[in-house]
Amino acid sequence: MSMARSLGLIAAGALVGGLVVTEHAADAGGTAAARPPRFDNPVANPYYPITPGLVTRLHGTDDGERFHEVVHVTHRTKVIQGVQTTVVVDVLRRADGTLAEKTHDWYADDNDGNVWYFGERTATYDRHGHVKSRAGSWEAGVDGATAGTIMPADPRATDAYRQEYLRGQAEDQAWLVQRGKSVRVPAGRFGHVLKSLEWSRLEPGVVSVKLYAPGVGIILEHDLAGGTETFRLTSVDPRPGRS
Repeated sequence: MSMARSLGLIAAGALVGGLVVTEHAADAGGTAAARPPRFDNPVANPYYPITPGLVTRLHGTDDGERFHEVVHVTHRTKVIQGVQTTVVVDVLRRADGTLAEKTHDWYADDNDGNVWYFGERTATYDRHGHVKSRAGSWEAGVDGATAGTIMPADPRATDAYRQEYLRGQAEDQAWLVQRGKSVRVPAGRFGHVLKSLEWSRLEPGVVSVKLYAPGVGIILEHDLAGGTETFRLTSVDPRPGRS
């Protein structure tokens, strides 16, 4: 697949018989209809695990300010467009412990092992605990929003895909560039790591690098251009391979 075609992939969703039907339309010409995904016998994706009970912790900085982040895959579910999604709670706190951002994300594995992103409810907070903004919130099927692919079943270099879509609110995209490297972060060394470049039309010039490890998900992310954000995994529970 050419880079132009890859970077032109647009995920569109429609509800048919309780399942999301997707179609990938390439800006570089033509359309390629994908087989409708099914969610009745989901297969877990090692690079983006949504196993209830998984907790990852990351420390980082943005514009010189220090933060710590806790991502918890809960046992809670939410049905969106007929699909039972898993609720993942992502909490970002400043170094002094005050809440900076809290997000509820909704993900689902399909029968092939692709991880679908069905939306998020997010809010940022000032230092007094007051909500500053809910920008970026969206839900598939509401106001034209469509589910995207957060991680393909067999991720390979040159894969490109839209992770989310609500025009003007949520337009993240990803391009996989490397697989198989070994990386050390504060939580330890991880092998078979997947590297992606991620960006949004809503933030021109900002490109981020994200590294994903099997059984964990994101272990490192940093802005390659247009920003200063850097986060590294400090702990994961349970550790991959440990019950």
